[in-house]
Amino acid sequence: MSSTNRPRLGVAVVGHAFMGRVHSHAWRSVDAIFELPARPVLSVLAGRDIGRTRAAATRLGWADAVDDWRALLERDDVDLIDICTPGDTHAEIALAALAAGKHVLCEKPLANSVAQAQAMAAAAERAARDGVRSMVGFTYRRVPALALARDLVARGRLGAIRHVRAQYLQDWLADPDAPLSWRLDRQRAGSGALGDIGAHIIDATQFVTGEAVTGVSALLDTFVTERPRPDGPGRGPVTVDDAALFLGRLSGGGLASFEASRVATGRKNALRLELNGTRGSLSFDLEEMNVLWFHDQDERAETAGFRRILVTESEHPYAGAWWPPGHGLGYDHAFGNEIADLVVAIAAGKDPDPSFADGLAVQRVLAAVQASAADAGRWHPIAGARP
Repeated sequence: MSSTNRPRLGVAVVGHAFMGRVHSHAWRSVDAIFELPARPVLSVLAGRDIGRTRAAATRLGWADAVDDWRALLERDDVDLIDICTPGDTHAEIALAALAAGKHVLCEKPLANSVAQAQAMAAAAERAARDGVRSMVGFTYRRVPALALARDLVARGRLGAIRHVRAQYLQDWLADPDAPLSWRLDRQRAGSGALGDIGAHIIDATQFVTGEAVTGVSALLDTFVTERPRPDGPGRGPVTVDDAALFLGRLSGGGLASFEASRVATGRKNALRLELNGTRGSLSFDLEEMNVLWFHDQDERAETAGFRRILVTESEHPYAGAWWPPGHGLGYDHAFGNEIADLVVAIAAGKDPDPSFADGLAVQRVLAAVQASAADAGRWHPIAGARP
């Protein structure tokens, strides 16, 4: 379908720091890769400082810039608002956007509290009745190897899931003189490593297994309690966790362990997931994101063992839309896959996934982890998790 025959989808992104730049790149490139039923148009970039926002809009390919996201609500050239701001702003922006009839893509974690996430999920459900769609940005669902892992589990290739080991390890805060930022402020971020990267492994576990985390026992720790102020002398308090460690039970009866750290020296972006089932196992590491390791327990012992699958074939999820087999994808490509799925769902009049309800499910796990850690690690069931 030519560009002139496709409906226009006017997009606005709120925020132009790291995640805003990644989303901008995906919106700018997705239409050149996928045969989309609607044509994304980069209408407006919103920020707080008009000078910086205009400069970012020029660099990132946006037609216009504003210094107040509320201006987006009344604009006819904006059909979708993509929220790439700190967690304390997600609920206000998303609720206003849905009420104004704008589709919404909201970065994870969905909110800073279960109450906010509940309000957002309820608003999304109401808006969907009028054809307004919403999605939360658990982008790693769109990594081809993790999508293949879900397919293998859904087809029964692993049997019943007995164990899950999930880690997300980074080291960008290992230096005690790394400066304060909004990610280290509980009021803005909600939590530290737990919500920032722990949310990803919670969602990845529930996505790949198709099961829910039903309860947790947790520890949180802040190893560096003060850091240099970025805009003045002295040091200020760190009010979030540096690391989270927790055990969980899955709704199918399996056991799970989770570890999230931003002080794991030498680990840059190591999201790791291993599943052991009655018929097989699989293992994934984001630092080798085009590879999935798979073990078939039904294979004869003389040849059995983990085998390496290079997830770049046209039969693999998403991979066929990009490059020839063997030409791996990178971090940014998952965002293109995410946005392509969102545009297709909007055009088809269907609710995309992960939904705000999925975001709420993760928020409930995050809240239970914080409650358990504050309660000397005692077991805390997940409110609302299916049995």
